This record gives sequence, structure tokens and C-alpha cells, in this order.
Amino acid sequence: MRLLLVEDDELLGSAVYSGLTHAGYTVDWLRDGKAAAAALKQEQVDLLVLDLGLPGKDGLSVLRELRADGSSLPVLILTARDTVEERIAGLDIGADDYLIKPFDLGELNARLRAIARRRAGRATLKIQHGDLTYDPKEHSVTVGGQVMQLHAKSNAILEALLQRPGMPLSRERLEQILYGWGEGVESNAVEVHIHHLRKKLGKERILTVRGVGYMIPKA
Repeated sequence: MRLLLVEDDELLGSAVYSGLTHAGYTVDWLRDGKAAAAALKQEQVDLLVLDLGLPGKDGLSVLRELRADGSSLPVLILTARDTVEERIAGLDIGADDYLIKPFDLGELNARLRAIARRRAGRATLKIQHGDLTYDPKEHSVTVGGQVMQLHAKSNAILEALLQRPGMPLSRERLEQILYGWGEGVESNAVEVHIHHLRKKLGKERILTVRGVGYMIPKA
């Protein structure tokens, strides 16, 4: 899952970046509100973690512009502003959740999983598709009760496809999910991971939609 972190505090930002990367997210980190607003108009991400006290442009202004553009991107505000009025303002403008600094990385991860679950319309954390179960917290896959060992990037592709059964994702979109802005993209990385998934899970689980991309059929 592709996540944009907007935080100008280097020490905190570095800790959050490392923690979210370790949790399996592909994380891009920006330190300026103007840069974040520009990136959100050009790049496709799955989650936004947004500080409010940013240089260039305040986080609430970034969020207000995002919602004015019609974006439903899930947003978690991460800030030291802890008054009730400020929390209400952030939520009313369009934030999905609000976490006050200092905070625990485990709680941040749990809140992000909850946002993603709600946006997908699921009542539970685990994703069930036939006899396949995917656990986003543990990044584990079981098929018919048997645990499957998958590469981290293969897991990321599987999760993205399971979030949208019946909807194909293009190779370009899957590359965005796998690699951050500063990372080099291997030319056949998506195909390699799709091949690995089919070998482990069965060819029928992931369909190729010619000229479009890849899809997990609806259960």
C-alpha cells in the first residue's frame, strides 16, 4: 500500500518513516505543505499521514484543497495540536482520524489499518476470498488453512488486488504500490511477482486482463 507521510520534524519523521516501512507500506516522505499539495495533484497514493504545522502551507489547507478537488483519499492527521476545537476542525474538513503527538507507532499502524478496512467496507481486519485469507497486520496468507510464505512485494501486490476484487489494476499502478519516488523500478518486477503468486496460490487466482492489467475475480 502506497502511503504519503507529510511531517517536517526530521527526528519524528524518520522514526515514522522507518516504522511504516517496516510495517509493509511503501512510504514517500515530504516535509513541506506546498510540496505535499502539488504531489497529491500528480501522484496516486492510498493513505495520507498529515502533520498540521507545516512550512509552506498548513496541513489543514492541504486537506481542505484535497477535499475541494473531490478526493476521497483516507487521511490521518498527526499533530501536537490537541484542543477539542482543532480536532473538530480537522475532522469536519475531511480527516478520517486524528492522532495526537506523542504517540505509539503501534497505535498509528492500528489506526491506519482501521481506516483502510472501513474504506474497503470490511467489518474485520482479515480479508477473506474463498479459501484464501490475508492478514494485513501480520502480512500472512493462508490457503485452505495452510500458511504460504511470500516475498514482501508479492504480499503487497496480493493485498492491493484483494482490496478490489473484480477490478483490474494496471502494471503502472502496481509499480506505484511497490516502489517509492526515489526507488528504481525493475522493468519486469510486477510480472515476476505475479508469476510467484500464481505458482504459490494457483493460476486461477490472478487473471490477466489483456491490455489493462491484473485482477482477482470476485469470490
